[in-house]
Order: sequence, then C-alpha cells, then structure tokens
Amino acid sequence: MAGNRHDDGRGADPRHGWTAPQPGTPQGDPYRGAPTGGPEYFTAPTPGYPGDGYGGDQPGHTRAFAVGEQPYDGPYEPYDAGYGEPYGQQQYDQGGYPVEDNVAVYRAGGQAAPHLGGPRLPWRELLAGIYRRPSATFDRMRDHQVWLPALTVSLLYGALAVFALDSTYDQVVHSTFAVALWAIGGAAVGFTVAGGILSAVTYALARQFGGDGPWQSTVGLSVLVSWTTDAPRLLLALFLPEHNMVVQAVGWATWVGCAALLTILVRRIHDLPWGKAAGAAAVQLIALLVLIKLPTLG
Repeated sequence: MAGNRHDDGRGADPRHGWTAPQPGTPQGDPYRGAPTGGPEYFTAPTPGYPGDGYGGDQPGHTRAFAVGEQPYDGPYEPYDAGYGEPYGQQQYDQGGYPVEDNVAVYRAGGQAAPHLGGPRLPWRELLAGIYRRPSATFDRMRDHQVWLPALTVSLLYGALAVFALDSTYDQVVHSTFAVALWAIGGAAVGFTVAGGILSAVTYALARQFGGDGPWQSTVGLSVLVSWTTDAPRLLLALFLPEHNMVVQAVGWATWVGCAALLTILVRRIHDLPWGKAAGAAAVQLIALLVLIKLPTLG
C-alpha cells in the first residue's frame, strides 16, 4: 500500500526479493531520493523507477493519477440516482416540475395541473369570478393580497348584520343616535376581527396538512367567501323576519355554497386534495354555522 515505509514499490511479495530491513538500516523508500518532508504518498515518482513509478494495475501496486485525469479508460457514466435518469440529466415538464416515471410531481397535493397565475383582478371582477370561475380565480389570485376588498366587505356586512337580527334591530332603531352609532360600529369591527381570526385558523390548518399557499391570499379570500356567500340571507333578513321559511332556506343553501367555495379555495391555493382542503376549512365553517347561521335558523 502507499505510505508503507517498507514498500519499495514492488509490493510486499517475497518473490520480488523483498526482505525485512536490517537493524540500523535507514527507513524509507530507497528510490525516492532525499526526503521531502511531506507524506510519502504525496511524493512525486522518481524517473527511472520500474514502470515509470506507476506500478501498473497489478495486485500489490498503487497507481497515481494527475488532477482531472479519469482513472478508467472507458466512457464516464453519470451516477444513476434510481429515478430512471442519470444524475444531472433529470427531465422537467413545461411547468418546471421534475418528471419521475412519466408522472409529473407537484408541490403538495398532487393536483392535475400547475397554477396559472396572472395579474391582480380588479375587485369587481374578483367578486364575480369567485362565483363564476372559482378555481381559475383562486389560481390567479394565489400570489396577490386582497386586503382592501376583504376589509370593505367585512365592515359592510357587520353594519348590516345589526339590522338583520330581530333583537338587535329593535334596540338600534329605538335607541338614541349615539347608541345606534356605537352598536353599528362595534358590530362592523367585531365581524371584521372575527372573519380575520377564522380565516387565519383555516390557513394554519392548511399548512399543517401540507399546504404551501401564502397567508395573505388565504385569509383575504376566505373573508370574502365567508361574508359574500351569506349576503343573500342577510339582505332578505333586513325585510323579512329571521324565522321566515324563505330566509332559513336561503341561509342553509348559502352555508353549503360557502363550504364548497372554501374547500375549492384551500385546495387551489395550497395544492391540497379534496379531503384535506375540506378538513382545513371545517373549523371556519362550523364557527360560521354556530355564531351566525344557527341563531337565525334555529
């Protein structure tokens, strides 16, 4: 082996005349000349050494290679990582995702196609697109925040919700202007905060389930879906008693619509399958049912 102080380059083989060193004999390689001070296996070969200092590829010998020289004469084959393509030659699809065994692998949820982003939608097109083309709209708004539309809708919904309940309606209408103003303002702020908290819970659950969507679009769009889906029931409750059969039927129908849209939203933004997307939206849907729907539908 290289670095063996008793190895003269021919290997420790008695057939080559190798003998153990005698006492008092200087140790080292007799063919190497003056010592260099470095490890022996870094010492350059001496011209005239048998086999040009390489020793061939025979057993018991070592061979030196220059920097960058291939140790084998055959063609170099890149390492195969086990995915059917040599390392460094991984194939990618048009979306930039790696292809393994003819199956495109996506970020988190294994959905059928990558996202198709685009510029931010104006608020009118955004609200209409949520109901006309929800999947395409959520895909396009995935990387955009919608704070202003969400805040506006939340404040407006909270202010109207005071008049949609029979108990609060009588108190506001028959009270002084200052009291009515405080009640309306407090409801607007309260519904805004509640919508943000519930939507943040949906985002946190989606991330726990393996989602990868941003929190700005998740929270903002969830707020829009929560309040706008209940708008038909809210408008009817302004003119009809809250226990009217039409109001209750519309209320249940809009809650089912909210559940469907929230599930699509989480699925498209976080790349989750249907089951995980529905699970992430479940807490927000149950809270909306208990806090808003049941008091008016019970």
